[in-house]
Amino acid sequence: MAIWLLEVRAGVYVGTYSRKVREYLWEQVEAGLENGNAVMAWQASTEAGFEFVTLGKNRRMPAEFDGATLVSFHPLDSQEQD
Repeated sequence: MAIWLLEVRAGVYVGTYSRKVREYLWEQVEAGLENGNAVMAWQASTEAGFEFVTLGKNRRMPAEFDGATLVSFHPLDSQEQD
């Protein structure tokens, strides 16, 4: 990822690329993610001004509400509460 994007913090990459390059980068993330989680956000002509996708287990997941993508919080697993 560091070849294409600027790593501004450990595991946090930033850059502006075309849709084709963004999709290629996401394929690389999917192939190497294993048990982790990832999110990719980009500028878009939506009410929020951006769109995003997520991958892997995480309490925060995208949820569609009246045409807007918001973030929904899933409950903690009983093992995560300990």
